[in-house]
Amino acid sequence: MGSFIWPLLFNLIMEWFNFDKIKDFFYKVTEVLTLFVAVAVLVGIIFGPETAFFGDVVKNFSNILSVLGQEGLLALISILIIVAILKR
Repeated sequence: MGSFIWPLLFNLIMEWFNFDKIKDFFYKVTEVLTLFVAVAVLVGIIFGPETAFFGDVVKNFSNILSVLGQEGLLALISILIIVAILKR
């Protein structure tokens, strides 16, 4: 009797935890955050580093670029690889 209940319980749990919906949710959240960062960098570049919040994003982004590689070349390649992975 117990061996009959476990497969039913497993199927019920798998239906309840729909991993495709969870994956889609995180994909959409990632898209929104990526757009937010892109807008923040653009606003920070247009209005300068003194802009509240947006200027800090540009400073942090440029710090990341300088840390990842000399003159940002390695950083640019890394970012392109990350973007290519996210586009999949």
